[in-house]
Amino acid sequence: MSAPNILTVSFLLFATLPVLADWPDFRGPWANGHATQPGAAKPAGLPLTWSEKDNVKWKTAIPHRGWSTPVVLGKQVWITTATEAGHDFFALCVDADTGKILFNERLFHSANPEPLGNSVNCYAAPSAVIEPGRVYVHFGSYGTACLDTATFEVLWKRTGLPCRHFRGPGSSPILHRDLLILTMDGIDVQYLAALDKRTGRTIWKTDRTADWNDLNADGQPAGEGDFRKAYTTPIIVEVNGRTQMISIGSKAMYGYDPLTGRELWKIGTGGYSGAARPVFGHGLAFLGTGFGKTEFLAVRPDREGELQESDVAWRTTRGAPKMPSPLLVDDLLYLLADNGIVRCVEATTGTEVYQERIGGEFCASLLYGDGRIYAFDRDGKTTVLKAGRKFEVLATNRLDDGFMASPAVSGKALILRTKTHLYRVEIDPASPSGGR
Repeated sequence: MSAPNILTVSFLLFATLPVLADWPDFRGPWANGHATQPGAAKPAGLPLTWSEKDNVKWKTAIPHRGWSTPVVLGKQVWITTATEAGHDFFALCVDADTGKILFNERLFHSANPEPLGNSVNCYAAPSAVIEPGRVYVHFGSYGTACLDTATFEVLWKRTGLPCRHFRGPGSSPILHRDLLILTMDGIDVQYLAALDKRTGRTIWKTDRTADWNDLNADGQPAGEGDFRKAYTTPIIVEVNGRTQMISIGSKAMYGYDPLTGRELWKIGTGGYSGAARPVFGHGLAFLGTGFGKTEFLAVRPDREGELQESDVAWRTTRGAPKMPSPLLVDDLLYLLADNGIVRCVEATTGTEVYQERIGGEFCASLLYGDGRIYAFDRDGKTTVLKAGRKFEVLATNRLDDGFMASPAVSGKALILRTKTHLYRVEIDPASPSGGR
């Protein structure tokens, strides 16, 4: 990449993401699961090993139920939670140094929440997004709110964005300039909406344009029930000098102009209920289709209209994740299937480097830091791999409960949310592990 392009990309990142936060949304400061930039001058100093007794600075019980990833800014960690039946929705702020709950208030109430129908999701799965002075929390159609992080004052609330989530909301909001962008893919309506982050007022709303008139990969009508849903979160990237938002829905993947909501491109798929967030690099968007026809694609998002097979650099069904988001590290792409199979491929060609089983079941997205890849399973086990072309397990760690939320990072610490607790995990030089 030439120096002017590097400057352009750097400016875009700083202009569109709240990079002053340690971990501003569920995939971090670069929206890709990286705790440290590739080629960073020095490692972050993240822990390699931990347990309930070692390298845990604090552990805080979190009331009710929530799968949202913690977001971190300075001395604050923000998460959301909701009652298991979905009647009440809360925002919590935790002191990053002590684990003390500083704020725990109900923001929304629903008299008749739609039943989940499964144990995988909950009513507080979308992660918050934070920037200096403000945090934005989102519970799908049940409500969205903006709070002042200094005073805990609710600056605005927004309801009235309809969507039958059917099995609970899942897509997290993102910030772009003065916009808070929401993804609402339900069984009745499917659209994206951009709110004025200062007031909550709707700036634009764009309906999905997928074709619902044919059958999906399971042979069922595409316009019914689960087959219209998705749980994904968009990314903002620059392609050939143009800023675009890449978003995965049911039956199709899309590129949009994030300032106007105009659809730029679309490519049809046979998937639905996808949750993995895209990543972007080498001029390619790496996208998972979700359930149904589960595939992973590398797409060239550099033209408008209906993309064709010639716009797909490669595709695979082998080891394709439905829920965990992938990692792109240099020229390698790491995929973690829900059933615990890790697959490493060359990013530009899809050529397999290795495929290995680490065991467990996974919802949480992969984390990269200090040359390591962290994988957090639904039973509380974390497998730490060495990044690179050789499969190598560096450590296996376990906490008392499982991970549905993805990890966050604050300085040298991992901020980890299990089904019941929030942890600060960092190196303790006095621990039996020797401070690793």
